[in-house]
Amino acid sequence: MTLQIGVIGCGMIGRDHTRRIQQVLTGAKVVALSDVNQANAESVRDDFAPEAMIYATGEALIGSTDVHAVLVTSWGATHEPYVLAAIAAGKPVFCEKPLATTAEGARRIVEAEVAYGKKLVQVGFMRRYDAGYLALKKAVEQHTGAPILVHAAHRNPSVPEAYITPMAIHDTMIHEIDVLRWLLNDDYVSARVLYPRNAARSHTKLRDPQVVILETAKGVLIDVEIFVNCQYGYDIRCEVIGEAGAASLPEPMAIAIRLDAKNQSPILTDWKDRFVASYDVELQDFIVAAAKGSATGPTAWDGYAAAVAADACVQAQESGGDAVAIELSVRPALYN
Repeated sequence: MTLQIGVIGCGMIGRDHTRRIQQVLTGAKVVALSDVNQANAESVRDDFAPEAMIYATGEALIGSTDVHAVLVTSWGATHEPYVLAAIAAGKPVFCEKPLATTAEGARRIVEAEVAYGKKLVQVGFMRRYDAGYLALKKAVEQHTGAPILVHAAHRNPSVPEAYITPMAIHDTMIHEIDVLRWLLNDDYVSARVLYPRNAARSHTKLRDPQVVILETAKGVLIDVEIFVNCQYGYDIRCEVIGEAGAASLPEPMAIAIRLDAKNQSPILTDWKDRFVASYDVELQDFIVAAAKGSATGPTAWDGYAAAVAADACVQAQESGGDAVAIELSVRPALYN
């Protein structure tokens, strides 16, 4: 049976996921669309899903008997109520990050899912599906020995003027927060934030770059450089130093060119290009699980853990370099 999906939020990522489901993946089709701006939903329908019904609200879409599973790709503040509604309806739901805009909101989702008694939520942490990160995780588990240090970087060529300091955590580093926890199979216990001098392209409401220092329960120290106006490209880096060796995230495949007395290779500038294949794999994973009435991949608990760490990192941005504790509640048996 073909899984019938409803998409809530028809902006850039909702549009791309609809295209992906309709043209790339197997086992599902988009039958319903909703957006606060109906013109967005109409545009996505006309371009990719001509048979889809357009619903005035996300709640109406979730309640439709035609919808078997839900994609939440709307703006962050709406994620919590839509995910809670999907759980109440017993429908598998894929939610783009963040799961909720606060740790308390994410915990409410965890509690609702635990009360339902079954995993229904997958969070859109696509880096867990990236071939490079999967290879790095295998190398760490099989070759480098127990991790001791991690050096990571998240560099964007530029960001809009409205981008401010806390967004470096909630909008940018949130992916490192999740993927490094997964990579190390470890939880965070503290966070610090350090600032070098501001880059010339920054402004009064944005400290850029910044370095986040995380400590894990197993004693691993992690430094993550966040530089959102680096200018030269979109550059994601990660090196794990272990007891027996070191392993680094591979560069995206690129052709080396020797030209005009230079040896050079292109650098990606768009995050969608860097992780396009992982988006395909994660959504196919969701489709397979949702067709069986459940969810797999990054869980609501993972979304909660990321939210708690992100809140601590934002607090650490204002702490003058002092460490801020990261404390999780007891993990429910559903997520063991």
